[in-house]
Amino acid sequence: MPSGSLPRSVVVIGAGPAGFSAAAELRRRGYQGAIQLLDPAGMPYDRPPLSKDYLTGGLAFPALAEPGWYGSNAVEVVPGTAVKLDPDNGSVTLAGGGELRADVLLLATGGVARTLPFTGSDLLHTLRSRSDADLLRSRLGPDKQLVIIGAGLIGAEVASSAASLGTAVVLIDPVPVPLVPAVGPELAAYLHSLHETAGVRTLTGLPIDVVRANGALSVLMEDGSALPADTVLAAVGMVPDTTLAAAAGLGVDDGVLVDAAGRTSHPRVFAAGDAVRRSSNGGLQRRTEHWDAAVRSGQAAAAGILGEEPPEDAVPWFWTDRYGMHAEAVGNMSASGTTVERGSPGPGYMVFRQKPDGTLAGAAGINAGNSLRAARRLITLGKPVEAADLSNPDADLRRLLRARPSKTD
Repeated sequence: MPSGSLPRSVVVIGAGPAGFSAAAELRRRGYQGAIQLLDPAGMPYDRPPLSKDYLTGGLAFPALAEPGWYGSNAVEVVPGTAVKLDPDNGSVTLAGGGELRADVLLLATGGVARTLPFTGSDLLHTLRSRSDADLLRSRLGPDKQLVIIGAGLIGAEVASSAASLGTAVVLIDPVPVPLVPAVGPELAAYLHSLHETAGVRTLTGLPIDVVRANGALSVLMEDGSALPADTVLAAVGMVPDTTLAAAAGLGVDDGVLVDAAGRTSHPRVFAAGDAVRRSSNGGLQRRTEHWDAAVRSGQAAAAGILGEEPPEDAVPWFWTDRYGMHAEAVGNMSASGTTVERGSPGPGYMVFRQKPDGTLAGAAGINAGNSLRAARRLITLGKPVEAADLSNPDADLRRLLRARPSKTD
């Protein structure tokens, strides 16, 4: 590909939210070249429903787009697994011996489930793919016992889904209240309390192994106790899948190293999604593993491929669903400052993190989508807000938003 010219073809390796959003953004920006989406699963699908509606059987297929979208946008979906990259000639070797070639390669390989250092680790289930969800669903229902190790987002959502199917669930975590850094201690405590209300047993402790005896599983705890189980799920996070990148000689450090436009250490290779780690101002940022961040990094990489400026960084946002409650958080709920609560725990409840200068650092809430969208915008504007307005349920944050100019005004 001549320097400074647009690529004639792009191969996207990994068709999750980051890879799909990159392909969609390329077309939105007017790119006319060939796009191939390579993924072992074939047709792209969304990941968040795997622990929720798809797991319970309420959603047949968590599609990222209608099937006709791919043909209408001239995006070819290629079922297959990449086993080797050659960045210099733009080739991707496939399992089975096939090969794809393109002017630009985009890595969106995501991550793999983090394993536990157990002798019986082969007895654990994980949840990263649709096939993982299919297998786990077959193990849920009345008269079934599920032990979940890890009460973060995935573990908590699976607990909710499994309980709704009549499964007896025990949820283990080493900390008494998970998600405090993400949503603040007040909201985290409320969310965690929903488990007991729904009949899910929560346990603070450290598992040390899983064993099988007489056809049954037991989770062995550090305190000497044992928990019986039919199925054990390890929901302890993920590790970035950097295998292809590292073997190809790309810069890797707990993720594929990229700049703001998804450029890697090789000019023909870009990367996006859960597997990337961004360099900024001479340092390395922490990886972000939420859906919104994956989508935005795919869009940024698409801009970079076209030699255009990526979208401006957005205030972080994520959500989680459990027991009929929809929780969201924006910004940084661990920033220094004070906490302001609005309402009482339940639908409409919100918690704000206010910096010493009166500006918002973060906000989290239950079933409070409009207010959280306004709070996200207030964080972007960076203007002081009165604590009395934040705590008053009758104060419309959208009005505060309209009354406040942006940083550039």
